[in-house]
Amino acid sequence: MAHGRKALISLLLTAALAATGAAAEDAAEPGIAIELSAAEAAEGACKLSFAVQNSHAKDVEQAVYETVLFDARGQVARLTLLDFRDLPAGRLRVRQFQFPQACADISRVLINGAATCTGGGLPDGACSRGLRLSSKVMELAG
Repeated sequence: MAHGRKALISLLLTAALAATGAAAEDAAEPGIAIELSAAEAAEGACKLSFAVQNSHAKDVEQAVYETVLFDARGQVARLTLLDFRDLPAGRLRVRQFQFPQACADISRVLINGAATCTGGGLPDGACSRGLRLSSKVMELAG
């Protein structure tokens, strides 16, 4: 991330997933963990890096999440689908996505829910139930 920027707040949240609240109570439940790992400036754009872990016993062949970016005023700036592609069971994957706005113009990232979740032998709602979201991107002061 560029130093000297007044502030970058980027939180990974969830709203539309009722199962997420229950999953937070039972961390041992198999599911998908998505961590916003980094946000970095890339030629007038913002590249967001996510670390994703599938703790199901089966591979996820394709996971696509409806994602919302909020601007600095807290208003919806972009609604998009992020294709995290394949997520092998028990393996950590890093996925990067680039957006055509400065990172300082993104105040929050909201995972609205799984638009696609495919894989043989996966339980219903495998990409939504047990979904754990976190962020390592914090406000920068100075």
